Amino acid sequence: MDCRLWGKEKGLSRAYPVVCHLLDTAAVFLVLWDELLGAQMRGRLAGALGLDVAEARAAGAFWAGLHDLGKITPPFQAQVPAEFARIKGEPEYLFAPGADALRAFRHEMGTHWALAGLFDEVGYPGGGRIPRRAVSHQVAQMLGGHHGWYGAPLKPKELAAASAYQPGLGEDGWEEQRRRHFVQLRRITGAAAVPKAGLPAELAVVVTGLVVVSDWLASQTHAIEPRLPAPGWRATPAELDAHWEGASKVAGQLVAEARLGRARFETVGFASMFPFTPNPLQADLAEHLPTLVAEHGPGLVLVTAPTGDGKTEAALFAAAELGRAADARGFYFALPTMATANGMYPRVAQFAERALSGDRALTLLHSTAWLNAAYNSEPTAAPEDGDGDARNAPHDAADNGELSAGPATAVAAGEWLRGAKRGLLAPLGTGTIDQALTAVLPVSYSALRLFGLSDKVFVVDEAHAYGPWMHKLLTRLLEWLGAFRAPVVLLSATLTGRTAASLVDAYRRGAGFQGATAVEPRYPGWLFAAAAGGEVAAPRATAGERTRTVEIETRPVAWDVADAPESGPRPGGRRAALREALAPVVQDGGTALVCCTTVAEAQRTYRDLRAAFPDLAKADGGLRLLHSHFPARDRQRITDACEAAYGKPRTPQDIAAPRPASVLVATQVVEQSLDLDFDLVVSDLAPLAQLLQRAGRARRHARGRSGRPAWARPEDHPRLVVLEPVEDGQAGRPPRSWGSVYDPGLLRRTALLLDDCAAAGIAVPTDVQRLVDLVYAPDFVDGLDEAAAREIRRMDAERLAEQTAEEHLAEIVDICGPADVDGNLYLLSRAEPGVTEELLTTRLGADTGRALCVYEQHDGSLTLDPQGAVPLPRSAAPVPRRDVVRVMEHVAPVPGKWLRGEGDTVAPPAAWAKQALLRDVVLLRMRPSSGEPLTWECPFGGWIIASSPEGLERKAG
Repeated sequence: MDCRLWGKEKGLSRAYPVVCHLLDTAAVFLVLWDELLGAQMRGRLAGALGLDVAEARAAGAFWAGLHDLGKITPPFQAQVPAEFARIKGEPEYLFAPGADALRAFRHEMGTHWALAGLFDEVGYPGGGRIPRRAVSHQVAQMLGGHHGWYGAPLKPKELAAASAYQPGLGEDGWEEQRRRHFVQLRRITGAAAVPKAGLPAELAVVVTGLVVVSDWLASQTHAIEPRLPAPGWRATPAELDAHWEGASKVAGQLVAEARLGRARFETVGFASMFPFTPNPLQADLAEHLPTLVAEHGPGLVLVTAPTGDGKTEAALFAAAELGRAADARGFYFALPTMATANGMYPRVAQFAERALSGDRALTLLHSTAWLNAAYNSEPTAAPEDGDGDARNAPHDAADNGELSAGPATAVAAGEWLRGAKRGLLAPLGTGTIDQALTAVLPVSYSALRLFGLSDKVFVVDEAHAYGPWMHKLLTRLLEWLGAFRAPVVLLSATLTGRTAASLVDAYRRGAGFQGATAVEPRYPGWLFAAAAGGEVAAPRATAGERTRTVEIETRPVAWDVADAPESGPRPGGRRAALREALAPVVQDGGTALVCCTTVAEAQRTYRDLRAAFPDLAKADGGLRLLHSHFPARDRQRITDACEAAYGKPRTPQDIAAPRPASVLVATQVVEQSLDLDFDLVVSDLAPLAQLLQRAGRARRHARGRSGRPAWARPEDHPRLVVLEPVEDGQAGRPPRSWGSVYDPGLLRRTALLLDDCAAAGIAVPTDVQRLVDLVYAPDFVDGLDEAAAREIRRMDAERLAEQTAEEHLAEIVDICGPADVDGNLYLLSRAEPGVTEELLTTRLGADTGRALCVYEQHDGSLTLDPQGAVPLPRSAAPVPRRDVVRVMEHVAPVPGKWLRGEGDTVAPPAAWAKQALLRDVVLLRMRPSSGEPLTWECPFGGWIIASSPEGLERKAG
């Protein structure tokens, strides 16, 4: 064996022989097999291969070591000219002219091409006339995917004359060296047993993930440098055995330092996990779920209950029960937005400290997680780049991928797990659902994300909150999780029976059960579906913790939101109706939420109320505005103030004390991410599910008789006022200013349903499931007059056509289900023709830009604040973390169309191009306007982007 063939060189004092790196990686694999995989997963892998567990373990280590065999090729060796010069020109190292300069040839391709034939030589089962079905080809393709992409299957003629079709492989001498490395690695790892069969797709993904992680851990410079062979080392069998012994000693330390262990679900019983008495939903789960799991094994739990009914604790309890039965190594808690993920992180951390043992490394996963003060301490510099496959729009409800951050606390993950693409490998995680859904898109390292979820409990909050595109991706992911036999917990406040059935059926389909189910969720309640046998237990209904009746008042109004605040309100208009609805708050105290459909209308509503109720506006906290177009620091400041003013009371004094008059004007950002309690909720018309979410903010927490104003009694009869737009003389039609925010048909159906509910109100929780199903029911139009029925049918047809189009597009874009891989792992990496980068996203149509207002002061200096106190940072690369934090605190998400075209912008510092969070920020040069009140303005694309205390907005130029 020629030890001059190098495998690692960057950052080292001298080149590291490729055989050493192969052995190091194999040694790490053995530790990961023992410490990362559960006994059930190890048994499944061995059974699929037709080997015993010890033989499968050795085979896996052998394969992991072979991952870089493609580095024994001319194009790779030529990357370091000084090393290549030692062998170039020697007779045994012949290659076709120009083969050493083939830039398109990557060493992982060489691994795939070379190994298929080598495995054949040692008796791995063939695939007959279909090479991709051969065990030899499958393992070769699997190892060729260790850099994030699986290669296309090879054809018989290519396998027969590999170097002719791939000149980068080199001639006979190169092939012989690869064979010698292959033979020695097999001897040292003890992988003499030959697999009798290949792996199903889901288990091939598990092995791929183990190989990738083994490679990454073994490739760390600090681990390699102390183990560089001494001069004169010749890679004799004895020297290789000695290196293997050393690698085996180091491997355990590398895994331990990365905190890639297993959390243990040892705590049993609800009372041992939580310091409070369970509510009826939690108590029913605690009583009956352990029995179902004991009888049928782990599976999927679906919990449906109103907001504020303790679904989070129910989910954590269910995750612990399922995780213990499945021998899972942890869980991932997926949420719809970065704000909800930030809020969940400390709750999950507290649960981990209290109820779990073992390695409890916890990551927070979304694009700005490293800026979260609760998650991070202060490193000296920000990462230069983030997750290379992050293609999701960085808007309020999406995210881009994890970034590295500072050192760990007792539960928080350490630095290695915070590196790009590694967050889902941690035993515990909480973050956006985008992080998980990216696993079923054909992007780089999607298989690694699947591996990160394969042996964990997957928890999804707000399972109802996703449109057709994301729902389709979620069902695909559930299919893979079913194939992994990974436990799942789904939470929802408003989930239709049809949607619930599609989620349960996707999981069962992945587990091997094709029949459709007729799931009818109970509200509140839960159901269980077993992974092993496919049984779906009868849904269990539980008593509601807070039975109440939401009083519905629908007011048809002319949509006069755009009228100037100084003008008088029109009779029958929205402005007049809002003044009337809020009059009791202004006169007698209490709190109210006004929920608007768009940011622009929230800003106009805020200004109108400021003019209508000047004394309220002058009072400290009397009138607030919250939406997504604020710079990050302003939004956080406003959010903190809202949680203090309207959040859960913490003391008996808080409960009993009456609250002064206060009104919050907001957009949909209050629906999911904030635990707020108002005496009154006023909302623009929205689909029923959203209105129920907003109604859940009305008298959410018990405050007693003295804690509510007289007009807000009784406590169990919260009031929801719905402002129903009248457009062109017809009620229930969305105003033109709403664009495509909501489906017109759903709005019309909701408006009609609310009319029926006006007399008796909506009983929560009794009426919720019936109404959620009814608003989507095909026979909804029965009994309507013909004109109304015809209009709704037309709008339904448009909605269903759009939904079908999104679902069909998702079918084209996402990866196939595990059963459809059929031995060809390339299907997990291949994008269909016509699939653009814009489609490789978890949020279809998300058009979001990031704006940084840069204020030009009178002396020409540029600052991040209007007052001129914070200068624009202009540091060199790498950008210090403090500068990234300072900039990101002032960045605001805005519609992407605002930032298209020509505008008065400031050129960003050159170093920002190397910082993932900064490279796409648009710097707007803001100059003071001449009007009153003072605003700062920047012309852009024929419009004016203005900055004021009400946030960013776009006006006609």
